[in-house]
Amino acid sequence: MFGGKKFVPPLLKKKPAPPATIDDIPAAKRAKIEPPPSTSTRGTGVGGRSLKLGGPIKRKPLLLVRNPELQPEAGVDKGEGRGTAAEVQDEAYFNVLWRKPSTKKHKTFDGDGILVIAGGYAVLQDASGKDLGRTMFKRTLEVGSTTFIAGKEIEVDSVLSREEYLAGRPFLKNAAPLPPPPPPPSSTASKTAAPQKEMFTAVAPGNFFGSKFKTPLLNSTVMTKTYSKVPTPRHDPTAEGALVMPRPSEKSVPAGKTIVDVVVDPFISHSLRPHQREGVTFLYEAVMGLKPFDGQGAILADEMGLGKTLQTIALLWTLLKQNPIYGDKPVVRRALIVCPVTLINNWNKEFRKWLGKERIGVLVADSKANIRDFTHGKSYSVMVIGYEKLQKVQQELKAADVDIVIADEGHRLKTEKNKSAQAIRGLKTKRRVILSGTPLQNDLHEYFIMVDFVNPGLLESYSTFKKEFENPIVRSRQPGASKKDVEKGKARNEELARLTKLFVLRRTAEILSAYLPPKTEYVVFCWPSPRQLKVYKSILESSAFSRCLGSPDASLLLITVLKKLCNSPGLLADKPGKDNNENVKGLLAGVNPKLLESKSDSHSGKFRVLERLLLTLKNTTDEKIVLVSNYTSTLDLLQNLLRSRGLSYLRLDGTTPTNKRQELVDRFNRTNSTAAFAFLLSAKSGGAGLNLIGASRLVLFDLDWNPATDAQAMARIHRDGQKREVKIYRMLTTGCFDEKIYQRQLTKIGLADSVMDQKATASSFTQEELRDLFSLDTETSCLTHDLLCCECEGKGYVAGATETKSPFFEHSEDEKEDSDGEDDEPKYPGLMKASEVDFEKVEEDRKKAMQKGRGVGVDKDQLSSLMEYSHILTTRLLGNEKKGGEEEDDDEEEYDEVSIEDEVLSKVIRSGAAKEVSFVFQKT
Repeated sequence: MFGGKKFVPPLLKKKPAPPATIDDIPAAKRAKIEPPPSTSTRGTGVGGRSLKLGGPIKRKPLLLVRNPELQPEAGVDKGEGRGTAAEVQDEAYFNVLWRKPSTKKHKTFDGDGILVIAGGYAVLQDASGKDLGRTMFKRTLEVGSTTFIAGKEIEVDSVLSREEYLAGRPFLKNAAPLPPPPPPPSSTASKTAAPQKEMFTAVAPGNFFGSKFKTPLLNSTVMTKTYSKVPTPRHDPTAEGALVMPRPSEKSVPAGKTIVDVVVDPFISHSLRPHQREGVTFLYEAVMGLKPFDGQGAILADEMGLGKTLQTIALLWTLLKQNPIYGDKPVVRRALIVCPVTLINNWNKEFRKWLGKERIGVLVADSKANIRDFTHGKSYSVMVIGYEKLQKVQQELKAADVDIVIADEGHRLKTEKNKSAQAIRGLKTKRRVILSGTPLQNDLHEYFIMVDFVNPGLLESYSTFKKEFENPIVRSRQPGASKKDVEKGKARNEELARLTKLFVLRRTAEILSAYLPPKTEYVVFCWPSPRQLKVYKSILESSAFSRCLGSPDASLLLITVLKKLCNSPGLLADKPGKDNNENVKGLLAGVNPKLLESKSDSHSGKFRVLERLLLTLKNTTDEKIVLVSNYTSTLDLLQNLLRSRGLSYLRLDGTTPTNKRQELVDRFNRTNSTAAFAFLLSAKSGGAGLNLIGASRLVLFDLDWNPATDAQAMARIHRDGQKREVKIYRMLTTGCFDEKIYQRQLTKIGLADSVMDQKATASSFTQEELRDLFSLDTETSCLTHDLLCCECEGKGYVAGATETKSPFFEHSEDEKEDSDGEDDEPKYPGLMKASEVDFEKVEEDRKKAMQKGRGVGVDKDQLSSLMEYSHILTTRLLGNEKKGGEEEDDDEEEYDEVSIEDEVLSKVIRSGAAKEVSFVFQKT
């Protein structure tokens, strides 16, 4: 009965198939050994259900598809900054989701990632830039497709542009978005566009439906607050010279609230210069979160003297009294200023200067201050505290709910282990501002720490930053970097600059040229004394010298010894009650003790020049001077020099009590040269933030490895309030260690890892560089000028700065081959007629041979910044004094006006018959 036949519905009938074409023939299931039999005709069976092929099937022709060649961008060379067209076409970048293989029914992805396909390989990275796997890959991917890469299952989420990947934006979650492209120019006439504008009329939300929404059951509960009166700003925004802050977006305003203009108090805004008004606006936008990045921090990196303190005071006063949301409390209730102890009283003085005593309460947290008055009281809204004191009271400050933190001289916070930085982070304050006139731009690690301090997480973790930004940027700057490395490094550098530009503001001191008297810098090269040369040679010939070259710690000790020797041999004498290091004893073992006994200034080349300078300045002018040194022992010698010559002075160093430092500064600025002629200043203890405008001249007696330290010290007198022309003297010992430090300051080599701990100064050099660093050159009047190979011959002008050729600059291939020879001696001509000898060429070859090997480790291209200076050989100053009856040479007439603009320095050189000063660099 149920026979086994399958039941077929009687009404089910297959529809006739449409005529088949060659494209509809399905692919063969298996490979065919023989081709199908040829048929000559096509036909359809009954109902179109069968197909007869009567002849040979003609296939459609295969089209050869070629990718179009990548056209180079306008104005960009194919070989520079980009790969070849083929390389670019073979590359693809995708945003993907990835997960480990799983048998679960409901699978979830483990995270986001970046897939890079290039050169036949696919590389999978996670969101932090860490490589997850790499494999050969030749497939074509589309959005939504899935595949396996190195054991990870991925799904393509979106296509990533090459420019975005090279810039590193996928690895920065909090990166600021790119500005939207400008709208295309409208082709419609303005007459047509006008009626379209009138078609849309803005309507208030409450009037859109005709009546307000009423909650049916909760009519008497929560109601949106309304304000009957019109919002009125605290100060008139329409007044002349009013400084109005930018408004927040309407979307950020809570419901029922109204925006009101924030206007800087005219009492202080009238005193702001244009660049300071710009700075206040910049800081306000950053700390209020109005910038397109995830953070509320900023770095004000203006050079010294541009008024960072005044800009900060204007910002704080505005935030303490106003809020852009009408009716809300002021943005800031308590503000904390952290600074070096030297500047605590200076901040208090500046608040009184610009706001008076009645407007604002400022608590100076010295040893006597009661922190509770700030944390629980209402009298003080600003507290100024030192970095060291902050570490002791950080627990008490946590209860104060500090709304904003200002870190003055913020370059101190450049290490992860800095306890002051950790204390500030512990306050949980989102608004953080760093003030620093010397930002550290050469070390990307330190730069990351400063950025992460003001805007935590903006550049992700340091491991991500190092992999995606620091390493590519450093690699691109290496000699012989590949085109891909250069292109990637340039893109990452531009992206980093674009992102940080949103919260880092940097202006140079050139702005002050319109407000302050001119400043002239002099680099004075002093001949070493015979006693200094004897001690120097004895140290270099000692057996301990070679041992010091092999140890970084011993090399650092040798650096200190030679720096002191350049100041005065007496600084190396044994001090009673203090045992010298064994390496120091070894270095001085061959030195006659009598050479170190006397501390007389006549035994130091720099002291002899300084003595003449001080006496000439005192006898011919009523100006005052600041003397700066990095060593307390050197300040002691300077103090003895002033005392022995009857010159009045004040002194500020690390031993000066904090509460007396500002008093010393004020006394020096108030009194005349009779009461206080000189101010002795320690570069480390008082070289930052002080205003010593009572002096118009400054002597930097010795140099620091970090040029930022010297720049801070030299900026103490060229500031607001200065009425005289400023003269700054940097004193170096010719051919000695002083001059080598100066060269490396210019080339930015061998800078300390930290301003305070002075680590990694010697360990960053090779032994060859150290030998050159410690060498003594007595055959030159200025080694630095010799390395420049300037053709001015010390005549006080720059000759062909752009055409100057140095044997240390880039050589041609032929020159390089010639330089590979074993014989480095100059090749003088053999027997020939005197008329055929080019004596100028012979002399030039001799000089090149002498210079070969000098300046190892110095980038000569960077020394070209000295071409902005006038180069003066001091013996030419004496040559300008024509003797009676002497005929003038026509060739020398052009250089008769070789002179130094500073009359005091000129008299010093002439009185010493150019036997104390060998060379002078001058820049105005």
